[in-house]
Amino acid sequence: MNAMRASVRPGGFTLIEMLVTVTIVALLSTITFPMLELAERRSNERELREALRQIRGALDNYKQAVDEGRIMQEIKSSGYPPDLDVLVSGVADVKSPTRDQKIYFLRKLPRDPLMAQEGAGGRAVWGLRSYASSPDSPQPGADVFDVYSLSPAIGLNGVAYKDW
Repeated sequence: MNAMRASVRPGGFTLIEMLVTVTIVALLSTITFPMLELAERRSNERELREALRQIRGALDNYKQAVDEGRIMQEIKSSGYPPDLDVLVSGVADVKSPTRDQKIYFLRKLPRDPLMAQEGAGGRAVWGLRSYASSPDSPQPGADVFDVYSLSPAIGLNGVAYKDW
């Protein structure tokens, strides 16, 4: 009977088996988490590119409408909007027969996915460059010629987000 008891092993895991399992799980997690962070960063960069494309397209469309005479322009103005809110709230179309129609350039102002903060009233926050400002040191002014991200980080392509 003693020979039978010696060959029967109690159920469960040994300490070595548990340590090997924990080590494998830890190794897999150290590989997975950086990949998830990289995927999230790529997604944010894609959103930033799309937001910049939308806003810059709306700014160009506004300028084109001014050049076509559909929007009233002051004599010494550049033809670009005074702020980003105008792109959403719309401007009067002076060529419409009733003159009460508005031209809208954006449904809503896209947010900068790299910046968690928002301005007053939950508005999206962007760096603004006026037409009179140099490209090397963009400054806000009487109009909005271009926008850029306020994030100080560097993109995966090695270019600072503010320079995109």
